[in-house]
Amino acid sequence: MLNNLHIVIAEDDSDDADVMQETFNKNPNFGKVSLVSNGEELLNYLKNTSNPIPDVILTDINMPILDGIEALQRILNDTDLKTIPCFVYSTSINPAYKEKCDVLGVKAYLIKPYSFEAFEEIPKNILTIIEQE
Repeated sequence: MLNNLHIVIAEDDSDDADVMQETFNKNPNFGKVSLVSNGEELLNYLKNTSNPIPDVILTDINMPILDGIEALQRILNDTDLKTIPCFVYSTSINPAYKEKCDVLGVKAYLIKPYSFEAFEEIPKNILTIIEQE
C-alpha cells in the first residue's frame, strides 16, 4: 500500500491549484502536497537539493514561461528524476500532446474535471496506476 506520498503539482491557475491541493490533502495516501505555478518552477523545485525528491509529479500543460510538456521532457531525460511517476492533466485531450506524453513515458493523461467531486478521482486514479507498476 502506498502511504505518505509526496506530490508536486504544477498549476498556474490559483483556483485549480487550491482545489488540487485540498483534494490531495484529503486523500489519506498523500502526506505532502507541494505547489508550483509553472514548468520552470517545477524544474527549480526538483533541482533544489534541499527539497526531497517527490514520489509523484502532476502537471498542467498550458502554463506560462515553461509548459508542462517542456518541463516533462527535461524531467524524463534526467537520470535522477526520470524514475518519478509523472502525470499530466489538461482541460482537453489534444492528440498531439497525448502522443508526446506517451512517447516521453508519462504514466497517464488525465482530463481536468469541471466538478469539485470529480477532482477526487484524480488522486485515486494516480494511486491505482502507480500500484499496478
